[in-house]
Amino acid sequence: MPQKPAPTQERIWTGITRPQDAHERADAALAGLSGESRSRIQQWMKLGRVTRDGKPVGPRDRLPAGSQISIRIPPPAPRDVSPEPLPLEILHEDAELLVVNKAAGMHVHPGAGRPTGSLAAALLHHCGGRLAPGSGPDRPGIVHRLDRETTGILVAAKKDAAHRELSRQFRERETEKIYLAFVLGRPRGNAGLWEGSIGRHPTVRQRMAIRTRGRTAKTEWKIVACWPGATLLELRLHTGRTHQIRVHAAAAGCPVAGDPVYGGTNALTRAAGISRQLLHAHRLSFTHPKSGEYLSFEAPPPADFKAFQSYLDER
Repeated sequence: MPQKPAPTQERIWTGITRPQDAHERADAALAGLSGESRSRIQQWMKLGRVTRDGKPVGPRDRLPAGSQISIRIPPPAPRDVSPEPLPLEILHEDAELLVVNKAAGMHVHPGAGRPTGSLAAALLHHCGGRLAPGSGPDRPGIVHRLDRETTGILVAAKKDAAHRELSRQFRERETEKIYLAFVLGRPRGNAGLWEGSIGRHPTVRQRMAIRTRGRTAKTEWKIVACWPGATLLELRLHTGRTHQIRVHAAAAGCPVAGDPVYGGTNALTRAAGISRQLLHAHRLSFTHPKSGEYLSFEAPPPADFKAFQSYLDER
């Protein structure tokens, strides 16, 4: 299928700030108002493409209610990802979006040292190149992400309007994200809420950590089943920080089983042959960006989840 040509001219977005916008930084307020991502707003601010009453706006500025805002949105950059005929498990597809069950080991988008084999490349091939530009030239259609070794449900957008609306729902925490995870040990109690701001680790840049000046993060959890040395948890994300569940679980003394980055490997995981973090995006619910219908999708735990449970049952 031939690829639909990308727009070649910039477009202008205009809007008027609301009373609640005055309490936020300009980049956050305008992301919520325009439906564009915060990172994109910041990029355009650096280029002088965001103005208030004709004057440039910076990321940390405050915007009084009633301010006239104009954003000059450039045409999408050429894609840095090529379509690849990779296997996909599609749970739902329509003219606006796709819902997939991502396999372990698949990156959501290309990155340094891994230019091929991404979910973005597989989606481009499946859709014949017809995906929303997303958050950049290497992320066509991508609304949110899962870690490489995390399995489960992910939604992607085919059209720009769908991408903006779905991104807004994730940003405004209007989606429901339920995960399953095996953890080592057992948290205190049968249910609870992990709260701890998350930021980049001070010395190991590939890791995240609980940081005083990090971004607010909340993870609700409850025990599904217990065995000596391991527990199966159901987790509900109230925020969407990088490595959030993995960091919160490790900080609570019960790291995700099989997670070598945050202390989730031990004699039990080695004996069971666990080769990745046992974290699964089990359910995702959101409002369809065009029809307004509330949708909910589930993906059953993958084979290695079931194998680990069988190993625990038979010990």
